Amino acid sequence: MQPIYLDGAQLTIDDLVAVARHRAPAAFSDVGVRRVERTGELIARWVAQKRVIYGITTGFGALCNVTISEGDTRKLQENILMSHAAGIGTPLPEEVVRAIMALRVHDLALGYSGCRMETLRYLLAFLNQGISPLVPEKGSVGASGDLAPTAHLGLVLIGRGEAFYRGRRISGAEALRIAGLPPRQLEAGEGLALINGTQVMTAIGALVVNDAVRLSKTADIACAMTLEVLMGSYSEFDPRIQQVRPHPGQIATADNILRLTAESGIVASHEGCARVQDAYTLRCAPQIHGASKDAVAHARRVIGIELNATTTNPLIFADTEEVRMGGNFHGQPIAMAADYLSMGLAELGSVSERRIERMVNPQLSELPAFLVKNGGLNSGYMIGQYAAAALVSENKVLAHPACVDSIPTSANKEDHVSMGSIAIRQTREILDNVEHVVAIELLCAAQAYDLLTEKQPLSAGLGTRAAYAVIRRHVAYLAADRDLYRDIAAIVAVLRSGEMVAAVEAAVGEIAG
Repeated sequence: MQPIYLDGAQLTIDDLVAVARHRAPAAFSDVGVRRVERTGELIARWVAQKRVIYGITTGFGALCNVTISEGDTRKLQENILMSHAAGIGTPLPEEVVRAIMALRVHDLALGYSGCRMETLRYLLAFLNQGISPLVPEKGSVGASGDLAPTAHLGLVLIGRGEAFYRGRRISGAEALRIAGLPPRQLEAGEGLALINGTQVMTAIGALVVNDAVRLSKTADIACAMTLEVLMGSYSEFDPRIQQVRPHPGQIATADNILRLTAESGIVASHEGCARVQDAYTLRCAPQIHGASKDAVAHARRVIGIELNATTTNPLIFADTEEVRMGGNFHGQPIAMAADYLSMGLAELGSVSERRIERMVNPQLSELPAFLVKNGGLNSGYMIGQYAAAALVSENKVLAHPACVDSIPTSANKEDHVSMGSIAIRQTREILDNVEHVVAIELLCAAQAYDLLTEKQPLSAGLGTRAAYAVIRRHVAYLAADRDLYRDIAAIVAVLRSGEMVAAVEAAVGEIAG
């Protein structure tokens, strides 16, 4: 596997996913080394000159007016990690922590902070040897960066805290021993540089956006399958309709569904029928799914900018030997994008659940009740719809925007915060819920295909046919009741693996996410 250089001008979401999820090796170039070393040498000179620089020779936050002696600067760096490591709750998943470490290295490698190259090598060693610091998911308010979570990451570098290695929870000291590294002695400015930034919310955001693109495609696949089994029409996907209201997501969704259902014998079988219009969940799919696609696109753009930003404070401009105090650590851009994305994903789940209801309800379809024969003895997909409804209702709570909340911290020095890490954690939970809802829709649609074509052999569309084949490779037709949770879990796994999207795109070409 090709190494991902974490000190380049442009890091992409795909690069980050490769390191975080697929364990691509992380590397550093000579250019990055020189950039970091130049800034480190400048800070060492300033400390020797007894210059007053926030977080390097002063306390933090409301204690910024307290000057620290040169002899205490090393102790200050340890203290900031220990005092700020106040995280709470379940540890973040290993892939998220790996993404955080990669982003932290990338930010610091740009050379605007006081972190030394040797410290960055510790983080590279952790990434490449599979050591993942234990980082609790809660405790950040999303301004001054994600201080509490990243402090837990930094603790392991000095032999404190905890980590995971090959499934075992170990001490920070043991993690260093495995990596063959002594506890790191942090120099002036390094403690603050390690924790002051938006890397936690951005890391989660990048992984969520990556998965949201795939989910958006899968939702279109599910919708196309449901359109066929509910005897829906092509007319609402006519490109001329979309062009007179040319939102990009709407145009893309309509095009996806037309290509997915191309050559559908099912749709062709009822052309010219008496039905005038389809229900909104089918007829307005371009508008509903399209708006969600636009939310995903916006979040992807914001995250893409943040991946390549420096979000620490203070900023060192080595070329002019200047220090500037700023607020790049404030997570408002990520928080607002996360809340918008939450709403977009929640709506994909909401409309999917309504299509599930139309399939299982015999008053709204021409299919057996709850998509099963011998109803009464068998409940079929009855409770599948219940589960989808529960997840959709939960998403309504989770989609409440976090970014509109703020609570002052640090003795009111930090008097407006973003709640960005809360916002993106909510988005991640919504994504998980919607993946399950869409999986239930796919199961129902595949079952409906079998029931429909049993009476009259009809072919599905080019794309929907490929999706059906993937489903049936993993889940059999429901002839009688069985443990439904196993089937749902199997299709969620298929969805997350990318197998379904890959199979469909092999049949119809790339579809828009």
